Amino acid sequence: MTVPMKSVEDPVTALEGVGPQRADALKSLGIVSISDLLTYFPFRYEDLAERELATVTEGEKVTLKGTVATEPTVVRFGRKKSRLNFRLLIGHDVVGVTFFNQPWLSSQLTSGQDIAVYGKWDAVHKSLSGMKVISSANGAASGAIYTVNKRVRQTAIAQLVHQAYDAYQDVIYTVLPEPLIKKYRLLDRKTMIHDLHFPNDPEAAKLARRTATFEEFFLFELRMQMMKVKDHQAAGIEIDYDNEKIKAFIKSLPFELTHAQKKVVNEICGDLKRPLHMNRLLQGDVGSGKTIVAAIVLYAAITAGYQTALMAPTEILAEQHAKNLATVFADVPVNIVLLTGAMKAKARREALKHIENGDVDLIIGTHALISEDVHYRKLGFAIIDEQHRFGVGQRQALREKGQHPDILAMTATPIPRTLQITAYGEMDVSIIDELPAGRKPITTRWVHSNQTEAAMDFIRQQLSHHQQAYVVTPLIEESEALDVKNAEAIYDHLSENFAPDYKVGLLHGRLKNEEKDAVMTAFKAGDYDVLVSTTVIEVGVDVPNATVMLIFDADRFGLAQLHQLRGRVGRGEVASTCILIADPKTQDGIARMEVMTDTTDGFLLAQKDLELRGSGDLLGTKQSGVPEFKVGDPVAQLNILQVAQQEAIALVDQPSWQTQPANRELAGYEQHLLKQHSTLD
Repeated sequence: MTVPMKSVEDPVTALEGVGPQRADALKSLGIVSISDLLTYFPFRYEDLAERELATVTEGEKVTLKGTVATEPTVVRFGRKKSRLNFRLLIGHDVVGVTFFNQPWLSSQLTSGQDIAVYGKWDAVHKSLSGMKVISSANGAASGAIYTVNKRVRQTAIAQLVHQAYDAYQDVIYTVLPEPLIKKYRLLDRKTMIHDLHFPNDPEAAKLARRTATFEEFFLFELRMQMMKVKDHQAAGIEIDYDNEKIKAFIKSLPFELTHAQKKVVNEICGDLKRPLHMNRLLQGDVGSGKTIVAAIVLYAAITAGYQTALMAPTEILAEQHAKNLATVFADVPVNIVLLTGAMKAKARREALKHIENGDVDLIIGTHALISEDVHYRKLGFAIIDEQHRFGVGQRQALREKGQHPDILAMTATPIPRTLQITAYGEMDVSIIDELPAGRKPITTRWVHSNQTEAAMDFIRQQLSHHQQAYVVTPLIEESEALDVKNAEAIYDHLSENFAPDYKVGLLHGRLKNEEKDAVMTAFKAGDYDVLVSTTVIEVGVDVPNATVMLIFDADRFGLAQLHQLRGRVGRGEVASTCILIADPKTQDGIARMEVMTDTTDGFLLAQKDLELRGSGDLLGTKQSGVPEFKVGDPVAQLNILQVAQQEAIALVDQPSWQTQPANRELAGYEQHLLKQHSTLD
């Protein structure tokens, strides 16, 4: 008879005492296999270091070492309830020990055995209410504490982890390549698992956790890099653009490109030339010059004879792109058409005919670009602006149009380094991290609410110089209705205060899209001097004449959101100011206001936002895009995450890395990693 080989992928039902009911309870903690159980690591430890009996005080949790003086007895009362008693000889003292609902301990304890018991001391009865038996008197000095729920107790997890480790320790294989273990002074996997569950001292637990963090980050990043390789291997279009025409176009621009702009143009054009799928994200802070980069790479594809498209989340943004790019392309043969849902039927039919005939080179629009009745002649390259505003299905629909075009995602929302490495880890990322020469930085001031009138006087002063201002109302996260009520109250107050000299407009989320567009168009045209708005202006049109923004209750907003709002000003020739009104009650709140006044670097602010608020609090972990890790914290341990990513890239870049002896276990893990692809969506 062949005995089946043990594997850590065995179900937990392979353990003694784990039937269907207990397996279902463990599943509620995410524990299905032996591997899940062995990597269900404790979140903290209790000090189990041995103490002298004379030093112990009433009610203290303590570890006492002695000899079992009597055989344990078990008394059962009620269903699944029991009490186990025995006496422990400690020097010349005899201590009574009681364990509740752990009858199995009776088979592990015998008279004359040296043990250490961790429990709560009762000085009056000179007894110990036991919580844990440390298997020998030389056992671990730290007791593991696990995250549990109503269905699974601490003692059950601890007992099952012991049982699993004892039974499966010989089939725990080290996945990390030996060169990495030596380079970063890590532990083998078996030692790591042992020392996380049963550390002899805090230093052993610390080293084991460091190893587990690196392993978790490295395996995650390896999965990302393998996905990237797989995506790049998918058939794409080889866009053989005319380099001389691009050089001449760049030379004709009325300004010099920054080094950052030149770098990202080269990266994107390199992707266009390769016969592989483009999977690139272009991110640039507010005012960094993404539009001109987009224009250059769109023109590159056009010189190769392809149609191009630019999809924006709102009609007013699409119109702004069309107007700006028409100016940029004024001296080159690029035909542009705008396609939005608000077009009249006749104009739409005309536009669709030109798109299908190939009469136009660049189609700019909203999600109307992916409508079923839009037939492209030869669409080879498309840009999605503010890509996070579109769903996965909409992005995929654009990719399936025309010749299955290369897609460049573009965002002005600064993405912190943590998110670049995790949520966008399978994409190539191009970053414009330099502002064009001559652009005036925005001055940010923080004042308390009792200085509101002084802030209003400052706004009035700017208006007297024929400039315009935004006033952003407090954020009420629980209710859009309250947001609107706030906005209306402030609008009424300012309309009265600024009348009759200045006109005030109102913008909020309850308005219909065409109403929002009308308000923004009127503000841009100068029909309003002040625009009172909720956060719907976070991503919006350029109003070069708007030089002041005042944000009420600024401490309610995230740093990244404040930065996006602030970016609505500073788009013209005049120096701009952002005033934050806030009375923060906590040190974190004060720190956030201070960092907003100290820096205009959106990437630094976005990372700081994650650090101060935590990835789970940013929008809720799942919504923020930060994956959930068992051990590592990608925000607090960004340095380890970055090293893990670099090592994963270096490994995957090696030809035939799977066949190298040092990577044997890792290569066996490869299919397991790719199967987890779906968990990222």
